[in-house]
Amino acid sequence: MRDHDDAGQLIDAFLDALWLEQGVSDHTLVAYRRDLMAWAARLAECGEALMAPAPATLPAWLDERREAGYRLRSNARLLSSLRRFYRWALEQGRLAHDPLAEVRLPRVRPALPDTLEEAEVVRLIEAPDVTTDLGLRDRAMLEVLYGAGLRVSELVGLTTDAVNLRQGVVRVRGKGDKDRLVPLGEEAVEWLSRYLRAGRGGLMADITRPALFPGRGDRPMTRQAFWYRIKAHALAAGIDRPLSPHTLRHAFATHLLNHGANLRVVQLLLGHSDLSTTQIYTHVAQARLEALHADHHPRG
Repeated sequence: MRDHDDAGQLIDAFLDALWLEQGVSDHTLVAYRRDLMAWAARLAECGEALMAPAPATLPAWLDERREAGYRLRSNARLLSSLRRFYRWALEQGRLAHDPLAEVRLPRVRPALPDTLEEAEVVRLIEAPDVTTDLGLRDRAMLEVLYGAGLRVSELVGLTTDAVNLRQGVVRVRGKGDKDRLVPLGEEAVEWLSRYLRAGRGGLMADITRPALFPGRGDRPMTRQAFWYRIKAHALAAGIDRPLSPHTLRHAFATHLLNHGANLRVVQLLLGHSDLSTTQIYTHVAQARLEALHADHHPRG
């Protein structure tokens, strides 16, 4: 029990350091904790300590996970969590060497995110019934989501003072509580203006409340509620392919690249801290180009 308690304290210290020094999001911290506690439990089963695992323990565990149906990507993420923890332990002087230095996994090809064709995006965005307050709100949300490439959590968290319609920009608070200014585009500005002028007041008992897109009780809409709305509008638009909460964000990035946008610009618009995170969209754009070539080129 004492070893388990010590492991938990070390993991807590590591997560506190990530939060304080790097502004890691709560979602990421939860993922790290889950991976590290699972690793600590496995070591405890083997009679080993978190700071002194036997060289063969992790490879054996990863093999068992693969046989149990875990995907290579899941194991790669787990290994990344453990490596980051042990690097921190080395920097803190808690270890003399990295016990995972020799552990390797095959390179994981980036998964291509689900996205939509431009015509499908138009059908989805135009699906809400804009003769109603709810439909006007949903149209404005979809326009802003696609026009600015926001995460759903960023969209539903917007407040009225975050939007500058005269300049056509929105101030977004992203991961790690980092703010960025993102241009909205003409369509998003137009529909957001219409919504603020003729729709928002009909949805709120108190229009002085800050939520730009209210749900129930004048509070900001939840991610789950908006995702339900997206699926309903996709059904109405005749879009039957699988969607995710990030589908329009992926479409935003992919379509910009398809039309010649610079990868660095897309990185800044998406709020990615690392360019490598954005580079996955070049794979999506390349896959689209290859499909077009195969379908239409005489020698495709």
